[in-house]
Amino acid sequence: MKNLPSIFEVLTLALLCGCGGGAKPFNPPSNPPSNSPLPLAMNIGGNWQLNTTSSVQREALEIAGSINQSATALSAALHVDSPLRTCFDPLTTMTLSGAVTASKISLVSTSVGGQVATFTGTVANDTFTGTYAVHGGCADGDQGNVTGMRVPLIPNQWSGTFTGSGGQNFSLAAQLAESTASPQGSFGVTGTASFTKSCFGSGTVASGNYPSGSFVLGTRVALEIKTDSGTVNFLGTDNPVTGEITGDYTISGSSCDHSGTAVLVGSSPWNY
Repeated sequence: MKNLPSIFEVLTLALLCGCGGGAKPFNPPSNPPSNSPLPLAMNIGGNWQLNTTSSVQREALEIAGSINQSATALSAALHVDSPLRTCFDPLTTMTLSGAVTASKISLVSTSVGGQVATFTGTVANDTFTGTYAVHGGCADGDQGNVTGMRVPLIPNQWSGTFTGSGGQNFSLAAQLAESTASPQGSFGVTGTASFTKSCFGSGTVASGNYPSGSFVLGTRVALEIKTDSGTVNFLGTDNPVTGEITGDYTISGSSCDHSGTAVLVGSSPWNY
């Protein structure tokens, strides 16, 4: 029994030596895996106005409508117009699908009259720059450059000067609100309006969908204002830089039916 303490001492010393006298320091790998996130896709959803320049001497196209985005997936509902209207019907909705990666986008349409259109390019500062091509149908082989801009929401408050072709001038003050995109690619507009020096005092802006009622499609703005003594129909072009919409109007169903031109100037309540 006298040897037992020395045996325990030997075992204890062996265990301590096996542990190295303490924990070993952690040495990270020299090239750890990268956890850097991938570039986020830019949000390009909204109301767009695009214009093409053909490289094969075809007529220029005006393209307008909505682009919707979910994560990196894109869907669009656009209308194509041209001066001669030889291949595309502007009333027909062209639906497209595609994707966005960082600032690069690509879209391809379903067949419209046998024509399939593709768009590729980049977006920066709400401006699109890229190329397009049409395969099949009447416009087969058309290709070239395309540029465009995302059109901001119209302001809430508007004042307008209406000049009749026969000298019947009057003014307008309106409160307008733009809704979300319809399946056809336009954005409905609602609101109220009041008039001075006119045969009616106030009216309601009737929401619609291209091509009728009140709507926004690209830079095109249409207002249908119903009053108790007639209807004012206005169709103009929005200039987001100047904040003005210029166009033509007609009055029908009233005691002062006539037509003319108008300039609307927009502002928001927080503008000073």
